[in-house]
Parts: sequence; structure tokens; C-alpha cells
Amino acid sequence: MSHEHFKGKYEVELKYRVSCKDAFLRVLNSIEHQIMLEENAETDWYFDTHDMGLKQQNKTVSIREMEPSGIKLWIVKGPESDRCEATNITNSAAAKSMLENMGYQVRLIARKVRSIYFVGKFHITLDYLPEIGYFAEFAIMTDDEHALDGYRTELQSLSAQFGLSERDIEHSSYLTLFEQRTQQTC
Repeated sequence: MSHEHFKGKYEVELKYRVSCKDAFLRVLNSIEHQIMLEENAETDWYFDTHDMGLKQQNKTVSIREMEPSGIKLWIVKGPESDRCEATNITNSAAAKSMLENMGYQVRLIARKVRSIYFVGKFHITLDYLPEIGYFAEFAIMTDDEHALDGYRTELQSLSAQFGLSERDIEHSSYLTLFEQRTQQTC
């Protein structure tokens, strides 16, 4: 299993709401794929300044811990929708402490269950967000900014094999969905 799938400063990603996890997995199991991990618990700590300066710039900074895989990541997204960089870290507690020492504070802690599959050059994640639902992300990372539109077309074609279309696209980030859920429960 290659982690080359996650290298690049741009990410083309199409995120869909999935109405039936079992139907999604039946399609996945009918095509050639590799499993990176299944049913991994992820916790994301989203950081921002006290005045929400990153949010105002359409940027996010997060630290992610994944279990049982043990993967720990520092992730920066934005300001462009396709801009995403992530790096492996070994000590997430120290990274969180460093961010807090620089004046950042935890904006939100989000938990989800994630499975990651490789289909050719693309990766597909199947996510469950408690109290929100199932989502599938069809994605590829690249350093080639000129390839983004072509990859988007290829990803639309791949997602169509799963019966997903424009009407199923979720435009909100997980961060936004979690914040909306939190506001509704207050």
C-alpha cells in the first residue's frame, strides 16, 4: 500500500452523501481496489486564532489522530478549495501544544469513522460522522495545478459507477457540518 496517494499540495475531492452504506460497499467490492484501512476512528482537533482569523481567510489547521492505524497528521487546507497539505507527525500532543503556544486555540474537536480504499490512482474514503451520516470522498492529490480539471472529470465518472451524482454532492466541509450540528444541539 503506497502513501504516494497522499502527496501533493492540491487535492481534487468530490464529497457525496451516501444514503446506503451497504449498497456503496457492494459496488466497491465489484471493482478492483485495495484497502488501506477500514473502520478507523479519527479525531481531528481544529485550531484557529481567538478572532477566527484562519476561518476568515478560508483556511483550516488541524491535527488528526487515527486509531488503530496509529497515523498522526498535521493538515492545512485553503485558502483555495483544492489547496491541501498534510504531513505525518510522530507526537500529536506536542504538535497541539506548539499550536497553543503560538496563540492558536481549539475551535472544534470532531470524531468520525473512516475507511480508505485505493482505486487506481484515486483514493476513496467512506466516512461515518455520528449524528450526521455517511459520506464518500473521491479524491486525488497532486502537485500539478493544470491537472485539476481533468482529475475532477475522472472522479465524477468514478463516482457515477457508485450511483452518485450532482444531487448527492455535499458542498460543506466536515468542519462546517460538525459546527452546524453543535449549534443545533445548543
